Amino acid sequence: MIPRRKMAPPVKKVNEHRLNEEITVPQIRLVGDGIEPVVIPTSKALLMAKEEDLDLVEISPKADPPVCKIMDYKKFLYEKKRKEKELKAKSHKTEIKEIRFSPNTDDHDLNFKKKHAIKFLQEGAKVKIYVQFRGRAIMFKERGELLLLQFAQSLEDYGALESMPNLEGKRMMAFIAPKKK
Repeated sequence: MIPRRKMAPPVKKVNEHRLNEEITVPQIRLVGDGIEPVVIPTSKALLMAKEEDLDLVEISPKADPPVCKIMDYKKFLYEKKRKEKELKAKSHKTEIKEIRFSPNTDDHDLNFKKKHAIKFLQEGAKVKIYVQFRGRAIMFKERGELLLLQFAQSLEDYGALESMPNLEGKRMMAFIAPKKK
């Protein structure tokens, strides 16, 4: 017989703010739209919130007395989530495109790969160029470094070399960042 695993108890979602009856302090400082900041008993603030069909939300629990606001909590969460989504959409994530060479890459192949690199740089992506050494080709490190430097120099109108080529294992790589417009 196979032993059964115990199921974890369901996790109750915890609000980041305390609402309505969760606020247990005797007095609060009530702030909000059209309300002057005033210290009142929690029970009175709860009644005011229920009359307006809204929630009493604890904004600043560490203050003395805690600061609360009467608002529609679900609408508040929705607005907050929407703003975070907008900020995330506006933030630009840098994309890195890779172009691989071998130490014996021919001129025609270089020109073909150069066109792709130009397109990537114009789109605003960084380009990682690297030479892959296979077998005994590692003896030609200088040829690989020269190839990367020449390729970077041919792209200097579109991007700038971030650092000199460096060897990591059997790869020699360098990064080209797009020029600012």
